[in-house]
Parts: sequence; C-alpha cells; structure tokens
Amino acid sequence: MATTTTNATCITPMAATSNGVWQGDNPMHFALPLLSLQIALVLIITRLLAFLFKPMRQPRVIAEIVGGILLGPSAFGRNTTYLNVIFPVRSISTLSTIANMGLLFFLFMVGLELDLRQIRKTGRKAMAIAAAGISLPFVAGVGVSFVLHQTIAPQGKFGAFLVFMGVAMSITAFPVLARILAERKLLTTDVGQLAMSAAAVNDVVAWILLALAVALSGSGKSPTIVVWVLLCAVGFVLFMFFLVRPVMKWIALHCTSNDPVKELYICITLAGVLVAGFSTDAIGIHSIFGAFLFGLIIPKEGPFSGILVEKLEDFVSILMLPLYFALSGLNTNIGSIHSAQSGGLLVLVIVVACFGKITGTFLAAIASKLMFQKAITLGILMNTKGLVELIVLNIGKERGVLNDETFAIMVLMALFTTFMTTPLLMVLYKPARNPIPYTHRKLDMDDSKNVLRILSCVHGMKNVPAMINLTEAMRGIPKHALRLYTLHLVELSERTSSILLVQRARRDGRPYFNQGNQDEDRDQVVVAFKTYGQLSKVTVRPMTAISRFEDMHEDICATASDKRIMIIILPFHKQLDGILESTTPGFQMVNQKVLQHAPCSVAILVDRGVGGVAQLVPSNVDHKVVVFFFGGPDDREALAYGCHLVEHPGITLHVIQFADSRPEYVGINQKQQQQQLDKEAIATLICRQEKVKTTDRTPNPITLEHRDDVADPIETILEVSRTSMYDLILVGRSRRPTPFASRILQQDIEYSELGPIGDALISPSNRASVLVFQQHDPMLATSL
Repeated sequence: MATTTTNATCITPMAATSNGVWQGDNPMHFALPLLSLQIALVLIITRLLAFLFKPMRQPRVIAEIVGGILLGPSAFGRNTTYLNVIFPVRSISTLSTIANMGLLFFLFMVGLELDLRQIRKTGRKAMAIAAAGISLPFVAGVGVSFVLHQTIAPQGKFGAFLVFMGVAMSITAFPVLARILAERKLLTTDVGQLAMSAAAVNDVVAWILLALAVALSGSGKSPTIVVWVLLCAVGFVLFMFFLVRPVMKWIALHCTSNDPVKELYICITLAGVLVAGFSTDAIGIHSIFGAFLFGLIIPKEGPFSGILVEKLEDFVSILMLPLYFALSGLNTNIGSIHSAQSGGLLVLVIVVACFGKITGTFLAAIASKLMFQKAITLGILMNTKGLVELIVLNIGKERGVLNDETFAIMVLMALFTTFMTTPLLMVLYKPARNPIPYTHRKLDMDDSKNVLRILSCVHGMKNVPAMINLTEAMRGIPKHALRLYTLHLVELSERTSSILLVQRARRDGRPYFNQGNQDEDRDQVVVAFKTYGQLSKVTVRPMTAISRFEDMHEDICATASDKRIMIIILPFHKQLDGILESTTPGFQMVNQKVLQHAPCSVAILVDRGVGGVAQLVPSNVDHKVVVFFFGGPDDREALAYGCHLVEHPGITLHVIQFADSRPEYVGINQKQQQQQLDKEAIATLICRQEKVKTTDRTPNPITLEHRDDVADPIETILEVSRTSMYDLILVGRSRRPTPFASRILQQDIEYSELGPIGDALISPSNRASVLVFQQHDPMLATSL
C-alpha cells in the first residue's frame, strides 16, 4: 500500500542586500533592491494614471486604486513571469509590512484632520444626516450580505460577515471627501461644512463598528474572548483620552508658530503612534485603530498638529501609501467575477450602496428643511468611498471573512462610487454667486475723491518687495485713502496640509482676511504684508487663494468684486533675473483668464527689481517712470496710473505720445470717439503738469514729448528702454485698433497677455520693469 506524505513548504526569507551582479548575485532575489523597484514601479504607474484622470477632476485615490488593480492579477499579473519576478511570493511579507506601516501613519494623519471640537459642535442637522447616512446603508449592507452569503460567500463567520458588509456600505471616506470639496471650493460653504461634520461623525462610528467586526472575526474558541477584546478596547480609549491626551496638550501648548518644534516632541509623538498601534494590535482590533486614535487626541489648537502633518505627509502619502494600493491590487482579481451571476451581484451591490447612502442622507436633509439641490448634493458627497473602504475590505480579507470574489466586487463598488462623485457634483450643484455692484472699476486721471482699492497678487516671497514698493509709490497723495488687498496664489494639492490651509484661508468658499488667525503667522507672505501695513500706516488685508490653476482666476475675480477693487496687479509668470528665467506655466493661464473675466482694470507686472529687492521707505522712493502713449483705453489707464504715481515727491513721469497722421481706426465714429478721449487724457495731463509747476518741486516731475509719424514704433520704444534712464515703463495692452495698429500687430507676439508693446519690452536689452495695463471695458471682448 502506497503511503502519501505531505511536506510543508517553507518560504525562505530574502536577504536584505546583494553583492552585485559582478559577483553573480541577481538583485531581484534580495529584499531591498526588489522593494526599491516595486516602489518605483508603483509610483510611476499611479502618477501616470493621476495625470490621465486629472482632466476628469478625479481625486488621486482613483488613480491609485486603478494602478493597484493593474499591477495585480487582474491585468499585468496575468503574466506569471511578471508576478514571479516583480512581486514574488517571498517579497509580499516585506511589501505588506512597509505598506501597513505607511497606512499606520496615514491613519494617524486622518486623526489629525478630524477635530473633536467640530464633532462636539455638530448640530442636530448634521447629527441627523450622519445617523441616517449610516443606518440605512448599514441595513442595506446587511440585506446584501444575506444574498452574497447564499450565493458566492457561504464560508466564514456569518456574524462578522454581516458587520463587515454593513460597515463597507455605510462608511464615508473623510480624507477623499475633504479633497473633493476643496477642489470644488465647497469646503467652507454651508454644504461643505455640513458634509464634513456628518462625515466626521460617520467616520468615528464606522471605526467603532469596524473594531467590533474585527473582534467578531477573531479565531478565539470561546465567545467570551470577543467580550474581553471589546472591554480592553474601551479601556484603551479611556487611557488615551484621560492620560495621554493631557500630555500631548502640554506638548502642543509649548509649541509656537515663531519657533521650531523641539526634536524631542516629534520623537515622542512618532513613538506614540507606534506604541498605540502595537497596543491595539495586541488587544486584537488592528494597529490602525491605535494610530487613528492617537491622531484624534492631539489638540488642533496651535501649530503643533499642522507641523506634524507637514513633516509626515510627503513621505507617507507619496512614497509609502501607494504601496498599500499595490498590495490591495495584488489581492484583487477581477477575473474572479466571471459569471453572469457575479456580474449581477456586482450591479446589485453598486445600486444598493448608492441607493442606501444617497437616499438616507437625502431624506434626513429634506427633513432638516434643506433645499432639494443641497440635499441631493449631500447624498452624493456622503457616498464617497476610497482608501477607507479599501482598509475595511483588506482587513476583512486578511481575517478570512471576505473571499476573492466578494473582495473584487466590493473594490469595484468603492471605485465606482468615488469616481461618480465629482462629475455628479459638477452637474448638480453650482453655488450661486451674487456679485456686488459698484461703479469705480478703473482708474481716472483725477481720482482724488475715491478710495483707491488695489488687489495685488503674489506667487511667493519673490514678488513681495515689488508689490510693496509699487504700493509705496502710490502713497503720494496724503488725502487719498489707499486700501491694499493681497492674494497669495497657492496651487491646491492633495496634501493634508493643503486641505488644512483651505479651511483656514477660506470662508463661504472664498478667500478672506482672518485677522485673529495665529496660524497665518507661519505664512511669510502674509507676515510681510501685515508688517508693511503696520509700519507704513496702510490698510492692508492679506489673504490666501488656494485653488487649482484651472479655476484660480475665479478666486481673484470674486475677491476683486467683493472688495470693489479698481485695479488688479498680477505678476508675470516668468521671473526674469539677468539671463536666468524661472517660469510657472500654470500662472500664465491664470493671468490670461483674469484678463478675460476681471470685473475691473488689470495690470501685469514684469518685475526686474522695482525699487530693488527690499521694501523702500517713503523718503527713499526715487523712480523715473515713462509712459508710451499710443492712444486707446489701455494706454489711458497706464497714463492714469502714472498720474497717481507722480504725486509722490520721489517720482518723475515722462510721457512719450506717438502720433500718426494716417487714420487707421476701424470706423469713423469709433476713431473720433477714441481720439477725443485721448485728447482729454493728454489735456488732463497738461493741466496736472501746469499745476505741479506752482509747487516747489524742481525740476518739473511731469514732462511730455511728442513723436510724430514714427516709422518703426517698436524699435523706437526699445531704443528708449536701452538707455536705462527709466526704472518703470507703463504701457497699455493695445486691444483696440490705434493709428499704429497695422505696424505693431505685424510683430510676432509670444505672450499675448502683454500685448505687442509689453511683449517687445521682454527683450533682455530692457533692464526696466514693465507694467502692462488693460482698462476695464464691459463692452469689449478680450482676445488672447
């Protein structure tokens, strides 16, 4: 009789590093080089997919989920050679350890995002929405679990399976929701705040239910073990709140925005994350609960929590967390959904998940007397899944509660519900904007009776000195009230710190000046403008606009309308410094869109050092300014700005008027109207010149020069600029036809936002700064 013996196969662990290919070692057989290759591959795939999904306004988590699926057996993994070389079985343990370490710190950061004060302040409306948004989908998930258990998932503990399915159906991905709201500029609106409050409550309840599910899925032989696990979990929570939280509060109070955080405090915090994770793992409810709870108890007042996020976010979110998606992808085999029954169950799960979450939230919102549009929007927002869903599903698969087919169905459900959120939100909810009507939307030659409201935009500290010196040059009129509003333009990213900045810098979806916010002292741009306002007795209102480049112009134009701005000053997207040029193409698009949609006049500054690299005091202002005047509304705006500047005792203004006897205006009426307005502007300048002669200022700060029938106006302008006589050149964008139109417009224009004259003055031979003006004209269509 033959005897059959079964030999247990032991997986030999990999050595850490190789001796190199020259000594006969294959790096792919060693842990560190293989892990490095795996991480690089995951980053390349996910970033490429994020780039492809960006036009569809999808959060990065979509690209990471899809990337993980592609790397697994559903796509690339169908090639067994690929799986055995890139993701061999021996490497999975190392990959899983690193991925879960990244997940541990990511859940700590999620806890840092959740503010317990916000949860405690949650009103009845948000609490009702959260309760309905959990209850109905949880019940629906339990109902679906009966169907799945009878068809494709008969094995495992049915009680744990019920709870896992209920949690998976009812959970809302708080981090993904925050990023979608921030991108759509809804995070600080009433809808966004309501959604975030409900999602925060939802998250806390879901983690409690998940802890229960993990306890139920344990392999204990006695039912009392579940009771002991839950009692220990409650004791751990009490220990964290009553003993650990006071310690972290003491640390947070000893951290100020002006001083660096002590290394000891960071060390204690990071060690606390690891110890908390170890404790909950030892209890039996997974290590991520300890990390999440530790982040939750850290005080959100002061800069400490924000500094922790800034120190961790790039390493965790960019490098380590994508490995968790790759690990999930390796566990996901879409090929397991191979039958008509499986396809039908996938549709059933998606429909039930969407119906339960959206309907529950919608009914609670309607009962709370919200409008239909806002109620359905809340339902769609609360249906957002993502990483949190994957965490629940992976834990369920690790515990043997979910099989391969159920796991694949639930992953696709999470992908679909998250993917649909942004497109539906864009279609269904567009918050109404009520622009404030006002009259003074452009500069006048004699504007002494009106408050001069300027909106200066900066990309960073490199633009601050020029904007401050331009403002200082406008302070020549003692009787003239000047209000300076500034916008620090910051590109919105998916970093946690970026979301926290949105919450601080916006109110009702728009940038605003938060005078009592101490956290803004960490923004050097805000500090610089605040300091200037205090020292120079100028009313300054620094704000931050954090948006995607594609819609950043909306923040600028909305702020200009809200503050009744007369002129917006934008920095040119290239920073010119000798022969070196640093460029941000996204800001060029912003400038072009502002020119198209601005509710007032606009100027673009090509900075070559207006007054130097430091802020000037009033007594040190000494600028020679020239205006090239061809006629038209944009040139008149430049001339009006020059007239404001010249009232400062340290500024002299030279105006060169170009005239052409050949009429080239389009239309006789238009020609006569524009020529009349040009004559009035020059006449006002002459009156101003005569008025200044009566003062003690010598020589005369205003001079006027006429140049008739110039053959090549561009070359003439460049000759004047090469003399280096002037510090600042003011020109119009020349949108309307002028007597020189045919010759000027024959020039090749590289930067249409500067117009033909401004584009020519970008030449390296010109060392003066250039300010290009576009006068507000609601009847004139801007072409770029």
